[in-house]
Amino acid sequence: MHTTHTLPHPGHEHGGLSPLLMWLMTVATGLAVAGNYYAQPLLPEISRALGISAASAGGIVTTAQLGYALGLLLIVPLGDMLERRRLIISMMLLATAGLLISATADSISQLLLGTALAGVCSVVAQILLPLGASLAAEAERGRVVGTIMSGLLTGILLARTVAGTLADLGGWHTVYWCGAAGMLLMTVVLARQLPVSRVGSGLSYPQLLRSVLRLFNEEASLRLRGLLGAMAFATFSVMWTSLAFLLSAPPFSFSNSTIGLFGLAGAAGAMSANIVGRLSDRGHGPLATRLSLGLMLLAWLPLALAPHSITALLVGILLLDLGVAGCHVSNQGAIYRIRPEARNRLTSAYMTSYFIGGAVGSLASAWAYGHWGWTGVVVVGAACSLTGLSAWELSRTTR
Repeated sequence: MHTTHTLPHPGHEHGGLSPLLMWLMTVATGLAVAGNYYAQPLLPEISRALGISAASAGGIVTTAQLGYALGLLLIVPLGDMLERRRLIISMMLLATAGLLISATADSISQLLLGTALAGVCSVVAQILLPLGASLAAEAERGRVVGTIMSGLLTGILLARTVAGTLADLGGWHTVYWCGAAGMLLMTVVLARQLPVSRVGSGLSYPQLLRSVLRLFNEEASLRLRGLLGAMAFATFSVMWTSLAFLLSAPPFSFSNSTIGLFGLAGAAGAMSANIVGRLSDRGHGPLATRLSLGLMLLAWLPLALAPHSITALLVGILLLDLGVAGCHVSNQGAIYRIRPEARNRLTSAYMTSYFIGGAVGSLASAWAYGHWGWTGVVVVGAACSLTGLSAWELSRTTR
């Protein structure tokens, strides 16, 4: 018979997280967020299959982003009020249902419904992260957070590649069927492996939501890390939003499937999350933050040469994703040390800032590319990176 362990109380360390459970949580995190990105390389095929315009198909991506934002604000804080294992399993089941609705969709309205449900519930990834931090021993917390975060970033980056490959094999519905099967399998496994937690903030749900804003107002470190996260994801979104435009135009004129393969270079960069986590465990969190922000800025030098060199583009992608992943992990490690009993609310506040930065970066990237081409994208991306690095250096000198 399966025995479920208990996490005694907020902030109490479990004495270590088994490698098996850590990797299961990592895979589950990647699968959860990947569902928000399956549609991106499939939009032309979906628009043809459903007889809708490209603009209407683009609403699928917007719906996923809005759903994720809503989940960050309304669901993630529940991790500080409800028993986390039950909350995680419930969210994963609902995300699976959303993917199944999309897999059987024969109209844009049904596809948007499935996308919205899966998007809202995909924030289970942001509940798994603080749970992993709580289960980990103090000396290994950075490594655990880094490992789980690498799963999240890899899921984002590889979702496009995997979706394109599966769609070529069996059509766009196949992508969602496979995604739903993967989520259901991980739900069953985690239901048996996750410990029961007794986390309770003592707050009502409205009080819980208000406390997210209060934490943001009271904690200067949270505000700083929120700004750094916003600039990091803005930089990330600036590059990835316009990359397809660059690669689909002459002199490259790459196909959609070939463009999707560039996510592999980004996935290699995402693996730096584990390295940064280990640095944080050894007391080098500030150094890891500075190096990550510096890499983000440095990346725009080779990226500026991207229209003339695929090698320069690949180097730039690798450096940028190394920096973004490193910055994100160091930020997460820092905010989890602020108030252990409020880790989910801290995550909600931080990730909302992170998401806003990404949304603004995407809009700015499309606008810059439309007006000034890739040069405009490089200027905007470098400006975001420089803003983050400057904010960090200023915070160090004023302490």
